[in-house]
Amino acid sequence: MPRLVSRLLSLLMPRIFFALSFILMGMSARAQTRSTALAPEAIENPPLAQSAAEKRILATISEVVQKGELYANVPAIDGRMLRVLTESTGAKQVLEIGTSTGLSGLWFLMALRTTGGRLTTLELDPQRAALARAHFKKAGVDSLVTVIEGDAHRNIAQVKGPLDIVFIDAEKPGYVDYLNKTLPLVRPGGLILAHNVDMVPEYVKVVTANPALETVFYLQGNQLAITLKKR
Repeated sequence: MPRLVSRLLSLLMPRIFFALSFILMGMSARAQTRSTALAPEAIENPPLAQSAAEKRILATISEVVQKGELYANVPAIDGRMLRVLTESTGAKQVLEIGTSTGLSGLWFLMALRTTGGRLTTLELDPQRAALARAHFKKAGVDSLVTVIEGDAHRNIAQVKGPLDIVFIDAEKPGYVDYLNKTLPLVRPGGLILAHNVDMVPEYVKVVTANPALETVFYLQGNQLAITLKKR
């Protein structure tokens, strides 16, 4: 019996530690305003378009939300962070795992059109991929993106490095495998971003235990892990 209790504790403790860590992070971030709104205009201090091209992308995101052409898309406040990280680092090559209907891709492309970069995005579902292509075209950024349909675990093999940013937002049991397959493609100093990490304790354990990585958590939206591949 003592051995059984010890075994149960060894299995449960990592999950308990993970849950407590997120509670503490949430408490330390209580001054932040959390938002899960999808439309840019619905968040506090909404983004202001500097150009006609940026205005067109923001308008497309708003229209997609209004039409309900959605499936597990990123909140606008997370999309805004994707854009900031991409543009501030001058990223040229971004890989997205989990296109959905293209909202996160549009936030990336808002930055990539200014950095001269490209987005490669992987999506399992053909209907969602078709919607994303239509949204990219409507936003005027379809020439900057390649949509690859099918199993991302296999299709990562089609992607060439070096990558500046990888964004993981697909089925949660696959996160660690996606990390292991893309990390060699990420340049030193590049970023691996993962969404909804409160649902993936195994992923958090891996990225926070690797001395070659540095991870912080952005908590204003839906739990975005931002991991640096150290130089």
